Amino acid sequence: MSNLQLRVISALVLAAVTLGLTWLGGLPFRFLCTFIVSTIFYEWSRMARPATGGSLGFLPEALLLAFIGFLIAGVPASWLLSLVVVIVVVTAASAQMRGAAQWDAAGLAYASLSGLSLAMLRDGDHSGLIAILFLFAVVWATDIAAYFVGRAVGGPKLAPSISPGKTQSGALGGAIGGVIAGVLLAAVAGVGNLGILGLVALALSVVSQAGDLFESWVKRRHGQKDSGNLIPGHGGVMDRVDGLVAAAFALYVIGWISAGADHPAQGLFPV
Repeated sequence: MSNLQLRVISALVLAAVTLGLTWLGGLPFRFLCTFIVSTIFYEWSRMARPATGGSLGFLPEALLLAFIGFLIAGVPASWLLSLVVVIVVVTAASAQMRGAAQWDAAGLAYASLSGLSLAMLRDGDHSGLIAILFLFAVVWATDIAAYFVGRAVGGPKLAPSISPGKTQSGALGGAIGGVIAGVLLAAVAGVGNLGILGLVALALSVVSQAGDLFESWVKRRHGQKDSGNLIPGHGGVMDRVDGLVAAAFALYVIGWISAGADHPAQGLFPV
């Protein structure tokens, strides 16, 4: 089986599982979020710890398990956000006292905020379902459009020192594709504020591409081509969700401002 076939099959399986759990919502979706949290931190620490020497022992993992337990239990966002602050501060302080780098603390923040954002956006109502589907539509369309437009048009590189394959034309094409997909999804779902959601989709597309570049920078910083090898033909989980989790956090913050930390989707997707 060729690498392209592996990539296609893996992508289809991942999309089917993800959409199924998204449809179910509730506890099944929170389990998906905890899987994302744990694998992101595992791959992050796997890349970063050769440079830090793993001098904090199992402290970061123990703190992450506590966060995962609260996330599965469905506690309010204020508790989860407070816990994220605590575990990051404790890890950063421990690293400072031991003269270690701060990669574990950064990884805990990245992984936990990713899972928290996705879980709070989905919530348990119809607005949450539309919010996650909107997020998927924007991010996936951005990736697809950026790839094909970049290959077809070419031109100046977007960030050659970080990700040599990405072009400015691809970034622009991705942003346009993300906006179109987001607005179409919202229109089909019967959401009325399409103008505002078009601007939100544009912001998410830009943040998604920035998240992709950030993960590429982390890998280059630690001399890694892929974050892992869990997904056949694709690499690690971080390689697949880098743009998604960045955009999820951005959408969560936007929803938080409009409707509060516990039910962020209801302000943007009042259906």
